[in-house]
Amino acid sequence: MKFFWFLVGGCGLVLSLASSCAGTNGYERFKDCIIMTEQAQARLVIANVRSGDIIWEWRAADSDIDEDHLGWFTNPSDAKVVYDGEYVIMSASGGACAMIRIDDKKTMFYVYGGANPHSVEILPDGNIVCSSSTDDLLTVFRTDTISFPDNPVHQSSFDWFSHNAVWDRKREVLWTGNMNNIMSWHYNFDCSSPRLTPADSIAFDDVAGHDLFPVQGEDALYLTTDNKLWIYDIPGNEIREIETEYSKIKSISAESRGSVPIVSFPKEQWWTDEIFDLEGNSVFHSPGFRIYKARWIVPNTFSYPPGDKIRLCR
Repeated sequence: MKFFWFLVGGCGLVLSLASSCAGTNGYERFKDCIIMTEQAQARLVIANVRSGDIIWEWRAADSDIDEDHLGWFTNPSDAKVVYDGEYVIMSASGGACAMIRIDDKKTMFYVYGGANPHSVEILPDGNIVCSSSTDDLLTVFRTDTISFPDNPVHQSSFDWFSHNAVWDRKREVLWTGNMNNIMSWHYNFDCSSPRLTPADSIAFDDVAGHDLFPVQGEDALYLTTDNKLWIYDIPGNEIREIETEYSKIKSISAESRGSVPIVSFPKEQWWTDEIFDLEGNSVFHSPGFRIYKARWIVPNTFSYPPGDKIRLCR
């Protein structure tokens, strides 16, 4: 597996996506943009990496979220743009897992996902997986847009130190990285009665698996742990370490095949105001921000088919 690093920039959007991007397809309107979980103002942020301008943001407090549930959205912890660049799925340490339509900021679905959710994923039938760390749960929820959030249909699986979740559409399994193993899970593909069951696992030589994310254009996954950064070569069933000066990396993602990944790691406690690439270049900096994770907004064909459209389980 070969990697050639380069940095790209400039997304050229304005704050009103609906008006400025008319006629622009899918992810193309977000070329070279990043999405971040920004905890100082409990929001999701899309930014221009060259100018530093905020072109889109979402706060639960400014949305259609029930007032009694706003606390669930404290400290957003993960965000992934899905469904051909039209929606974002997110988790928050206060307990929320949610799906939001980007153009009009409508909350399509949200649910209490557990104690301290750290990541979220979409399954092929539209159901949502929430990975929560404090209660060590990997939970799959039926995305019923009518009965949420008070009557969720769900199934939970024990997953020690649960911090992440990635769907593998080629093998039709869900991958997670826990305390010291990468695990795969089978899904029953039953939209109304979803269930995950453990399949296989491979150990890695460190503790506290944190972020797990596809290597763009490769049949592989990045894994971050307390002290190291890894790539899991899935066909070879081999984990190898990547040299880096960074530790406690909270998120990693690359813009295209062979491009330099960006990483978030804490400057203070668990957050940062700056995103770097693996060569030490600053990609985005905004004093006062408390960024937890940051990801390039690009198609993720490891997990979702090209042009993937929204599916809901009612």
